[in-house]
Amino acid sequence: MRGYILTMLNTLLRPGLLAFGLCVAPTLGAAHPHVFIETAVRAVVDEDGTFKGVEVTWTYDDFYSLLLFADMKLDSDADGSLRPDELAQLEGFDLNWVEGYEGDSYALRNGVPVALGAPESRGVNVENGRIISSHFRAADAPASGVVIKIYDPTFYTAYEIVGQVEVDGPCTASVEPANLDEAYSYVEELLYATPASQAQDEFPEVGDRFADTVMLSCQS
Repeated sequence: MRGYILTMLNTLLRPGLLAFGLCVAPTLGAAHPHVFIETAVRAVVDEDGTFKGVEVTWTYDDFYSLLLFADMKLDSDADGSLRPDELAQLEGFDLNWVEGYEGDSYALRNGVPVALGAPESRGVNVENGRIISSHFRAADAPASGVVIKIYDPTFYTAYEIVGQVEVDGPCTASVEPANLDEAYSYVEELLYATPASQAQDEFPEVGDRFADTVMLSCQS
């Protein structure tokens, strides 16, 4: 285990790599996630029933938080908390998205994608050594029937919705957890069917199979 951790540290702490860790990931991450994020979701709905956007809060796992501290030279006293000036350095660290990156957040209505705007920071914090960051993405669509999913298509990052999904406005939200047994069985079948020589370059995106589903319901 120690050797594995040292290998991961040597790989992930290459200059600049962490800044893009959530945006550019190895294709083989589809079979085995490397970053684990607990996710809180808050949907914003106008009084007229218009879906105005979603606030997403990511709580990074202990190991990835530690890697970020090391890469950004934060938490020098290793107490698992940051000074105000260190928090200021961390602000927006995960919002410098490369072109084409969807932010691992997706909204649909009747199967049609609902456009989500650029991320607007809602702050960053550290609790018990774990980094917690929030951002908001604006939208404009009828809220009834909107479905929200948080996932990395490559499954390099594994997201899990925790707690109750909040809704600001005249709607309610329910969560359908991902069927992980079915998802892993599907990945197994794909691995067996994909030649080893093609697995890394051509392995299909399967992250949506591991995604919890948030469904909005509104009174007409």
